[in-house]
Amino acid sequence: MQPEASNASAQGRLIGRRILVTGAASGIGRAIAELFLAAGASVAMLDRQWSVTPHQEHPRALVLEADITDGESVDAAVFRAVGMFGGLDGLVNAAGISNTDWADQVTLDDWRKVLDVNLTGTFIVCRACLPHLRAAPAATIVNLSSGQGLQPFSRRSAYAASKAGVIAFSKSIAMEWAPEIRVNTICPGAVDTPMVRAGYSEDSLRDQVAPRYALGRIGAPIEIAQAALYLTSAEASFVTGIVLAVDGGRSYH
Repeated sequence: MQPEASNASAQGRLIGRRILVTGAASGIGRAIAELFLAAGASVAMLDRQWSVTPHQEHPRALVLEADITDGESVDAAVFRAVGMFGGLDGLVNAAGISNTDWADQVTLDDWRKVLDVNLTGTFIVCRACLPHLRAAPAATIVNLSSGQGLQPFSRRSAYAASKAGVIAFSKSIAMEWAPEIRVNTICPGAVDTPMVRAGYSEDSLRDQVAPRYALGRIGAPIEIAQAALYLTSAEASFVTGIVLAVDGGRSYH
C-alpha cells in the first residue's frame, strides 16, 4: 500500500529559498514543486509544455515553459525566474524521458534523444543556474537519476546509460562547485507516474514490477519529493556528492 500524500511535515523547512524545478508539469517533478511550495519556498516550475497550468494564483509560484535541451530557452527561463525571485538558491532537475528498446534495436535518433534530454539537459540547466547559485548562500542542486543508473536491466540501455551519466556528472560538479553549492543525486525506483503507467498495465505493475522490490510495491511521487526536500534543506547541510537510492529496496545500493 502506498502512503497517502501529505505535505504537512514540510511546513517551514524551505522558507526564503528560491528553487527551480524542471519536469514540474507532472509526476515526480510536480510532486517536488508542490511539496517545496508547502515548505515555504518560491518555486519556478519549468516544463516543456503544460496541458494544465497549476498554481497560477500562488504568490510564490512561477510557471515557465522551456525545452531543457535548448540552451537559449533555458537561459531565458532562468532569467525570468531570477527576475521574479531576485535570485536562485536551489535547483532540482526532475525532467526526463524513458526508452524500452533493446540495445540492438534502438534507433540512433532515439538514443540521442534520451541522452540529450536526461543527461545533456541536466548539464544545460545546471550551467544556466550556476552563476546565480554561486551568489546565494547554502545553494543546492538535486539531480534525478534512476535505479536503472545503479543496477540496470534489459531493454533499458539508452535510459540506463543516460541516468548513469547523471550520477557521474553530479559527483563531478559536487567536487568542482564545492563548497558554495551542495550537489546530490536521487535514484528512484519505479514510481507511480504517467511515464511508468504508460509502460505497464495495472496487472504487470502488481505481478511483475512490485515483486522486484523488498517493500513489495512501487513508490509514490511524494516519497521521492520528500528525499529531494531533505537534500535541499538545511538538515542536509553536511551532505554533498551522495547517490541516494529511494527504490523500495530493489538495488540495496
